[in-house]
Amino acid sequence: MTGAAREQWGAKHLIPREIVAELSRHIVGQEKAKRAVAIALRNRWRRMQVPEELRDEIAPKNIVMVGPTGVGKTEIARRLARLAQAPFIKVEASKFTEVGYVGRDVESIIRDLVEIAVHLVRTEEMGRVAGKARASAEERLLDLLLPPAPPRAQGSPSAEAETKTEESRERLRAMLREGKLSEGTVEVEVRESAVPAMDLIGISGGGGMEGIEGNLQEMLGNLFPKKVRRKRMRVPEALSFLEIEEAARMVDMDRVKQMAVERTEQAGIVFIDEIDKIAGRESAVGPDVSRQGVQRDLLPIVEGSNVNTKYGIVRTDHILFIAAGAFHTVKPSDLIPELQGRFPIRVELDSLTKEDFVRILTEPHGALTRQYAELLGTEGVRLVFAPDAVERIAEMAFEVNERTENIGARRLYTIVEKLLEDLLFSAPEIGKQEIVIRKPYVDEKLSGIVRDVDLSRYIL
Repeated sequence: MTGAAREQWGAKHLIPREIVAELSRHIVGQEKAKRAVAIALRNRWRRMQVPEELRDEIAPKNIVMVGPTGVGKTEIARRLARLAQAPFIKVEASKFTEVGYVGRDVESIIRDLVEIAVHLVRTEEMGRVAGKARASAEERLLDLLLPPAPPRAQGSPSAEAETKTEESRERLRAMLREGKLSEGTVEVEVRESAVPAMDLIGISGGGGMEGIEGNLQEMLGNLFPKKVRRKRMRVPEALSFLEIEEAARMVDMDRVKQMAVERTEQAGIVFIDEIDKIAGRESAVGPDVSRQGVQRDLLPIVEGSNVNTKYGIVRTDHILFIAAGAFHTVKPSDLIPELQGRFPIRVELDSLTKEDFVRILTEPHGALTRQYAELLGTEGVRLVFAPDAVERIAEMAFEVNERTENIGARRLYTIVEKLLEDLLFSAPEIGKQEIVIRKPYVDEKLSGIVRDVDLSRYIL
């Protein structure tokens, strides 16, 4: 690993307490799960500090999260990846059983993860050259708005005209930076791939052939010339387009690919959801055979193996795997012993209480009440949720979860959307005003639905 990469994934890492605090800005409760992932993330930093001969021997301590749907399992893993600036992919274990023994090639998880890493690293690299790219894009845009005069000999009759053109160009530059050209339009050359759309029958359907389509597309892209067409854009749009084009041109894609493979190997996080769906006791025939087959297919990449991708070989030895499942009818011990051994950390997540729902509605940075307030604020409506209304919404969500399917915090989304349905529809016609949602309004809109089990099941 390069020194720069080591520094990037090391010195900037937060300590476990800071990781938990950051996760708590977005996720209510589940302290045991937050602590487990915080330790796993910090262990990556610790591993990079040990002597190099020992570094490869230290394997990540993969985690199994056990808990009902909607309690924060996926969100914890996703937020952790954002904190670590790590490539992250979520897959559903059940997707690998849909066509029996064939299923979807499990190595596609790693290939997809590398693609995400390439996008992540490329975006970072484009950010590093953003200043140069903007300056270059500005020059190109000025060339389109006012083509530069051809160079002339000093003192020639055209030298004065050239000076005037340069002065006009600088005035135009000032107007561009001040936003005075926002309504203007300009024609920009847009390059498009001339590769025909391909439907590689039998290739994209899985079975270990998913990487071939991408490789063929890339090979043909290099053979076919790029089509160029002219597109009229408004000046700000053209500047943004040219800036992205210039940044992409300045980025060394060979270096990006190398860094992406490295980032995948050392910092990648794979979240395997619904792992309980592939757990099952021994059976000679029937679906349990298929489930165990998927477990055995997953085992090599979790244990550590080499996966061939279009960016090169990727080692999976130090990728962190986080698995999750409700485990209502099976237990983690129903997984095959070899796979159990690769997930030594087991964390049980708590079911959400009414008090948790109140906190979820109000405390996180992206709390649901704030989201709807901001959405309606775009229409000039100031939406306020009174504390008694928040309590009642939480109570109803908890009650519906108890009486029907328990979908955790996701129930809040369906209830609040139903509660505000009329307001969301009529907001553009209401005009600027403040609307306070109180308990009687919540009861009026939702009590009948909550009391009727059948209505609750279909509407909420």
